[in-house]
Amino acid sequence: MSHQEGQLGIAPLGFAHYRELVRRELDSDLGSAGDLTTDAVVPGDLEVKAQILTRQPGRVCGLDCALFAFDALGVVRWQVEQMDGTDVEAGTVLAELEGPARVFLSAERTALNLLAHLSGIATATRDLVYLVSRVSSARVLCTRKTTPGLRALEKYAVRVGGALNHRFGLYDAILIKDNHRLIAGGVRAAIARTRAHQSHVVKLEVEVDNLDELEEALDAGADVVLLDNMAIPDLKQAVDLARGRAVTEASGGITPDTIADVAASGVDFVSVGWMTHSAPALDVGLDFLVAPTS
Repeated sequence: MSHQEGQLGIAPLGFAHYRELVRRELDSDLGSAGDLTTDAVVPGDLEVKAQILTRQPGRVCGLDCALFAFDALGVVRWQVEQMDGTDVEAGTVLAELEGPARVFLSAERTALNLLAHLSGIATATRDLVYLVSRVSSARVLCTRKTTPGLRALEKYAVRVGGALNHRFGLYDAILIKDNHRLIAGGVRAAIARTRAHQSHVVKLEVEVDNLDELEEALDAGADVVLLDNMAIPDLKQAVDLARGRAVTEASGGITPDTIADVAASGVDFVSVGWMTHSAPALDVGLDFLVAPTS
């Protein structure tokens, strides 16, 4: 199987990012006894043709993961009809498949779970990006509020949806949060301690809850200020205070209902955990083309 770039030109998702995850999911479903129902009902030599298709409109993401789930259990053949990043209508065929019926039935749920979850994130992200684009030039970011074990996949889905990734983990960016400030003794002290260890290629971001903390962070030289759970009037004032001094990022409980108002405040970035922890799955299915006979 080879991944092709989708409509947005997104960098391919590396095989290593999902290979072991898919195998673990298959193992958790099949256990040591295998698929009891399929093994009892379906002849081992029965070959079928099938389709993966959408049952509602959305943006495709995770097709490689889904196809690998089948490939991990047996020799299957497929033709990809829609690539990651493609916007599709309900009833769109994403891939045509041919191979052992047992493979398709035993891997179906693992394949569709991943495809539905990642496509749901990509679709929700696309919609958030659109809402922001109507009122602002701000960019949408995801957060670290991801499903355990799925971070690389979910952040890929965010990119497919048209948003940007925030830091991947604690290792690739500095973000001073409220508990860091508390332990250090305040914003200035936390920034001073961080500067002593900061690489010149890493930006320093500070979370602030109010305008007083913002002023302190700006005076101490923060590169980016995360404006956490601020009311819209305070956000607008914060943007004015930070203009020309630091990049602004709004965060905290942002949903599709509130993101446009937040973006319209003038912030540079809007970070949203909702799209990775609460986006609804896209309804997808696997259908046999004909009722197979042994």
